[in-house]
Amino acid sequence: MHSSQVLFSYTNIIIAITVGISLWAFNDYSIRDKLILFPFGMDHKDEYHRVLSSGFIHGDYGHLFFNMYTLYAFGSKMETICTMLNMRWVFLVIYLSSIIVGSLPAYFKNRHNSAYFALGASGGVSGILFATFYYDVWGKVTFIGLGNTDLGIYGIVFGIIYLAYSYFMAKRGGDNIGHDAHFFGAIYGFIFAFLIDPTHGQIFINQLSNHHF
Repeated sequence: MHSSQVLFSYTNIIIAITVGISLWAFNDYSIRDKLILFPFGMDHKDEYHRVLSSGFIHGDYGHLFFNMYTLYAFGSKMETICTMLNMRWVFLVIYLSSIIVGSLPAYFKNRHNSAYFALGASGGVSGILFATFYYDVWGKVTFIGLGNTDLGIYGIVFGIIYLAYSYFMAKRGGDNIGHDAHFFGAIYGFIFAFLIDPTHGQIFINQLSNHHF
């Protein structure tokens, strides 16, 4: 993409908005309480916004950084893919709908649990992450300060680590972070990518099975 497109990319805009709202909520718990996923208190349509708004607040700085760095690492790549498909708007649809889909299992599971709260961009980030894998399963993820791709790890390996971390933290519990949303957002994002471009499915299978380490 051109430099102007990168500057005003959906990825950068989402990160800026999410960081801004998260920092606001860190310092104002009333904002956090209005946006957080709280299934027990969502018995009226005026509260349904929480399945989406909870994706714009985070538990702490580490949680915020982890999600936003993952989105930064994969978002521009997925935006480029959507642009090549002449459907750049699809990026936003995947991200926002993945937050909602990632939140729904927790909502239905905890409607009678007054102690359950969840927050974080987990579902949306996972949706973008695994939609990207559909197109570039062996693409590498580099870490901050390491520009050489030879020092990165394969995207699919990163994805497995990402989901393993989510599984472990979901089992551990107690931090109000929507770790379960990682799994459901990931599956949804991959299926969404397949549905908008099913002809790429055979290419994905070939990439997965014919890679040489």
